[in-house]
Amino acid sequence: MTNASAANIVIVGAGPAGLAAAEYLAQAGYGVQVLERMPSVGRKLLMAGRGGLNITHSEPHEALMRRYGVAQSWLRPALDAWTTQDIQHWMEGLGQAHFTGSSGRVFPSAMKASPLLRAWLARLRELGVVFHTRTAWKGWDAQGHLLVQREGQPEPQPMQADATLLALGGASWPRLGSAGGWVPVLAQQGVNIAPLQPANCGFETAWSDLFRGRFAGEPLKPVALSFAGQRVQGEVMVTAKGLEGGAIYALSAPIRAAIAEEGVAIMMVDLRPDMPEQEIARRLAATRPRESLSNKLRKALRLPPVAVALLREGGQDIPSSPQALAARLKAVPVVLSAPQPLARAISTAGGITRDSCTEGFMLRAVPGVFVAGEMLDWEAPTGGYLLHACLATGRAAAKGLQAWLQDTGAKRYPLQP
Repeated sequence: MTNASAANIVIVGAGPAGLAAAEYLAQAGYGVQVLERMPSVGRKLLMAGRGGLNITHSEPHEALMRRYGVAQSWLRPALDAWTTQDIQHWMEGLGQAHFTGSSGRVFPSAMKASPLLRAWLARLRELGVVFHTRTAWKGWDAQGHLLVQREGQPEPQPMQADATLLALGGASWPRLGSAGGWVPVLAQQGVNIAPLQPANCGFETAWSDLFRGRFAGEPLKPVALSFAGQRVQGEVMVTAKGLEGGAIYALSAPIRAAIAEEGVAIMMVDLRPDMPEQEIARRLAATRPRESLSNKLRKALRLPPVAVALLREGGQDIPSSPQALAARLKAVPVVLSAPQPLARAISTAGGITRDSCTEGFMLRAVPGVFVAGEMLDWEAPTGGYLLHACLATGRAAAKGLQAWLQDTGAKRYPLQP
């Protein structure tokens, strides 16, 4: 069996999944080196912290599992082993208090990522984890050893490792480090990879010049969006090219699928989600007949100008009767033509498929190489589910790596040429 104190593990990627793996393996006694091509670690974590660092969700575990859709059976062992309560205890162990918001989302009390990241890195360094920033992974050489290129080096150099764990992220927010450059490298080794696509993203629509010029940058709230049998209440932002925001992010998977299959997706917008249709009709009927539509909607329903303008978009005739107009206000059609580019998405769908991995998240095509985090083919809505699964799969892949080393007794295991 491999001597844990002598084994050398290389983790590529210093995001949440990579750091979680490093912590588990270092605590198990392995020598761990973490490679990060950016000048500093945890950049995407710090970006997430700008909104308060929603790190997990407090809903019951089975409800949380359903947020991962078709991938829940694949991710279940990892999520069962690293629950919401485990994350909360882990934060407390780092000296970071936490709280649960009214929506059930869990945040550090500091409402930012930097204190947690500092405490986490301090623990990792105390455990002996060595970080190499400005160091990029370039695949493998002809002998199957890792190839890494440090900033300033003219050519990649081989690096020895007993086993490797890749946590390179998807391809959203590439300026923070995850650019998807690993896809062709692993595909060349025979790894099956579902195409990377934007998730938790906005969508484009053909606004009129008048609407775009006047309302780009305006929020629509509160609204409820309906698509493919799902309804999400919240807020969206009008952009020059379409809509973005939490409510539409939650519907991004079915909308994206519909656009891929049919070319467009027609989403319904409820402009008064807090008011039944009959009450809307009653209020409209009580307005003076000669008043303009804008005045009726403003006085009777307190609709802002952006909501009234959305009702006029699309070139459809606006119903004149109170009942028909009330029905339209509860379901204003918006035609969506394309997701926002992947670089603008919050997260990435697609990635390394389930059949490419063992139960321990080792690549079947590349023994001794493990994968975690957003590289894997799963997606989830915002609300803490993304970070939770990255942390959980990072630890699960680390456990798989440990078990593989113990089972094989492998030392300096190279990729098979």
